[in-house]
Amino acid sequence: MKPQMDKAKVSTFSATERDFAMLDAVARYHGTSKSAMITGLFRKEFWRIFPNGTEDVEPDQGVQGK
Repeated sequence: MKPQMDKAKVSTFSATERDFAMLDAVARYHGTSKSAMITGLFRKEFWRIFPNGTEDVEPDQGVQGK
């Protein structure tokens, strides 16, 4: 069975010029886009806080939480 591939949804965010410059610098350092950087950091923090997922977000098949 193939994993479900969700379509990306276009969203916006607000940030100060300084925060935006910091995000841009970190994204360039890692060789990724600002959007991918935000998403990656968000996912990392989500699974740190909710290792077993939530009612609405279940872990991927075969992944065991703590």
